[in-house]
Amino acid sequence: MLTSKNLKGNWGTLLLPINTDDSIDYRRLSEEIDQLIDAGLDGIYSNGTAGEFHNQTETEFDKVQQIMAEKCQAAGMPFQIGISHPSPIISLERLQRSVAFRPDAFQVILPDWVTLTDDEQLVFLSKIAEAARSIPLVLYNPPHAKLVLSPAGLLKISQAIPQLIGVKLASGDAEWYKDMRSQASDLSVFVPGHLLATGILEKVASGAYSNVACLSPGGSQVWWQLMQTDLDKALQIQENILEFFAACIVPYKNAGYSNPALDKFLAAIGGWGTVGTRLRWPYKWIAEEEVAATRIVAKRLLPDFF
Repeated sequence: MLTSKNLKGNWGTLLLPINTDDSIDYRRLSEEIDQLIDAGLDGIYSNGTAGEFHNQTETEFDKVQQIMAEKCQAAGMPFQIGISHPSPIISLERLQRSVAFRPDAFQVILPDWVTLTDDEQLVFLSKIAEAARSIPLVLYNPPHAKLVLSPAGLLKISQAIPQLIGVKLASGDAEWYKDMRSQASDLSVFVPGHLLATGILEKVASGAYSNVACLSPGGSQVWWQLMQTDLDKALQIQENILEFFAACIVPYKNAGYSNPALDKFLAAIGGWGTVGTRLRWPYKWIAEEEVAATRIVAKRLLPDFF
């Protein structure tokens, strides 16, 4: 069973292959899971932001989880199911239906159509924890959430919800790392993939639900392992990753493309699968024609990831 002490490593996200008629391509989804397993990641998770959890029917949600659970269990691959939804009721129902898949953890966001008060956060997570039975929870609190929790806020939640073993957060400045070391030391803290080496250096991060794994599942795993043996070299690679992101990814973000669009673009640049860049209506995606030129830059800055 995963705990706050052994939840670590480089986890890859399940991206949602979308056909031209806006349906999910389950054949390509199945192939993608095989490729992520073959890359030797520490684990796989579904229905994060990059998995477009916000834009699925409940029937589709169930089918995605079933395919992932069957494949990961057959391969002995740890997996987490994201049960997040802006609606607390739908999050709870997704979890209740997914308990039967026996994931290693559930990922959940705080419902934020109406922002929860401190007390309401605990009421929500207490019911989620009860429904999860013995399966632990990971709280996903992205930087675009209406309520971005402080280290002190995380401490209050972790003390009240023992089943909460980890958090997925944006990282911060030196003061943020200091506060996290003092107030969130009982949680497994996952930071953005492109800043993972810094998180390790600061003795805060346990791993990443990694956008770098979108670019290269195998390359990101080698980089994670390098952090355990030669952190200085891993930090040098991080500088190249950040240079690549600044040159090739941030301009698309500034142009209004969403994080799912950026993550699928990364996977297309990496060329390891057939997910494609298409998002579901009404969201815009980055054209496949943009991939080739960007891949040239990626190969120059990050040759070991190819």
